[in-house]
Amino acid sequence: MQYDYSKNKDEHPEPIKAEVKGLIPEWLQGTLIRNGPGLFSLGETRYNHWFDGMALLHSFTIKKGEVTYRSKYLRGDTYNSNTQANRIVVSEMGTMAYPDPCKNIFSKVITFLSHTIPDFTDNCGNNIIKYGNDYHATSETNYIRKIDPITLETQDKVDYLKYLPANIVASHTHYDKEGNSYSMGTCIAEKGKTKYMLFKVPGGSRSDGSPPLKSAEVVCTVPCRSLLTPSYYHSFGMTDNYFVFIEQPLKLDILKMATAYLRRVSWASCMKFHPEDSTLIHLIDRKTKKEVGIKFYTGAMAVYHQVNAFEDDGHVVFDVICYDDNGLYEMFYLDKLKEQMGADTMYCKPTCKRFVLPLSDMGETGEDLVKLKYTTASAVKEKDGKVLCQGEVLCDGVELPRINYNFNGKKYRYCYLCCVDISPVAKKIVKFDAETKQQIEWTGGDGFASEPVFIPRPDAVDEDDGVVLTSVINAKPAQGGFLLVLDGKSFKEIARACIDVDFHMDMHGYFIPDNS
Repeated sequence: MQYDYSKNKDEHPEPIKAEVKGLIPEWLQGTLIRNGPGLFSLGETRYNHWFDGMALLHSFTIKKGEVTYRSKYLRGDTYNSNTQANRIVVSEMGTMAYPDPCKNIFSKVITFLSHTIPDFTDNCGNNIIKYGNDYHATSETNYIRKIDPITLETQDKVDYLKYLPANIVASHTHYDKEGNSYSMGTCIAEKGKTKYMLFKVPGGSRSDGSPPLKSAEVVCTVPCRSLLTPSYYHSFGMTDNYFVFIEQPLKLDILKMATAYLRRVSWASCMKFHPEDSTLIHLIDRKTKKEVGIKFYTGAMAVYHQVNAFEDDGHVVFDVICYDDNGLYEMFYLDKLKEQMGADTMYCKPTCKRFVLPLSDMGETGEDLVKLKYTTASAVKEKDGKVLCQGEVLCDGVELPRINYNFNGKKYRYCYLCCVDISPVAKKIVKFDAETKQQIEWTGGDGFASEPVFIPRPDAVDEDDGVVLTSVINAKPAQGGFLLVLDGKSFKEIARACIDVDFHMDMHGYFIPDNS
């Protein structure tokens, strides 16, 4: 049984009580909100790419051993415009929207101008992030939408450009123990320069009730190696003292994007992988707010998700999920997904790699500067002073990594991932031990598992003392899905909350603990 990516899903805005099998730990109290595409056709129009579908939020609220579920479409301007017209009228990355043939010439001119200098979509269907005390649905444009984490109601539309010169912002955000948020955006051709920008949003609420982004401050900037072809990125790494940014040869061609509508192609067609280029690894000192003096690089690769980064004995270690090319994005065109159902297709399997950046380049030309004994990753000094990094393969066929976030930026051992060794649809999730390289699997049988989210037990000492939550889509017709609860140590099922709902395949999410 294959998952039908193009099927429109119903929303369930009123809370539904789940049937719990097993015992949910008493300490586990809170709400898991997840986000992903759920609507793929309107009237006679349909989206080309799975990532383009209308954002559908769903949540699992856990309280005193019981679980309630609800789901609701993100009612942004994009959703409202599309549903009112009963056709796709707002373009997405992989789907260019064209005016109804019955519209007059004036409407067509307005549509053309809006795509030449595009006002991007607010269909924020990728992740949930927190700024201050506010929760937002996000994708990777300059727009995010504030949401009510309890009812999933869509609230304010927030434009990064009102507060920061950020045309594109990564989907993944980091948080420190003080509640501050750290994000990364791209500033395109401002005063003749294109640069990457790391910024901080203070935790808590502003006294005047204004959006948290009003207090945002730029931590540092990194110049783009090319003015009009900035690198695409989805995440970045953070340790106690450093940021790690991968400037990969997966690039957006800004000039081509500006003419895409006229050429009747999608913006996604303007994103190309350049295997002949190297991947630059930028290490930024959080105290000086500048790059360190050493220039690190590695071979061409495409990275979407960083697992973790940490410092150890004069090195910065960072683990990432990487691909040899941009085949992953190409796979998720809906026509291609239909072709792949039940077929043996070539699949660009991801690899989890560990890279090590030495903080000192003292050494001879040709010398490996990595002195850590537990890794085979290397960093070789070259004649021009640059350092060529080669990663150690930790495991392969895994994606959507999550860790115990209390260990974010610190030396860690365990990671929880989706097993995608055969296809990008996960039927298994794994607990990976980065120290022993051992894996423990949970197999869903006739089901498709989402990104596994680790929730630590309050006051836990051991890194893996907690539970792992994942929503599972039932592949059997007319049977609902369930929220799976696994023990973090043994990785064995301790409970599942069954809901008579046809879940959608989501992407990422956020767990909000109930501290009451």
